[in-house]
Amino acid sequence: MTAEQCRMARAALKWSAADLAREAGIGYATVARFEAGSVVQSDSIETMRSALERGGVEFIAPGSTIKAGRGLAGAGVRLARNDPSQDDANS
Repeated sequence: MTAEQCRMARAALKWSAADLAREAGIGYATVARFEAGSVVQSDSIETMRSALERGGVEFIAPGSTIKAGRGLAGAGVRLARNDPSQDDANS
């Protein structure tokens, strides 16, 4: 997870940095340092990512396929789908 993905995920969930820190069980300063581009421990990044995924976001890896025939995506996030049966209805 990049700092940009972290900020995007928080925005999608309407979480503040303090909300993420609370949900991840880490200090606010750790979230702030990571999002500012400072180095933080890899286990802290994984803890934040797990909290954001539990909150309802999915992380998109660079080079992931968007949809058949539509090319490749850059790194990003999206809200997870609650009902996979809606995939065809929303295409």
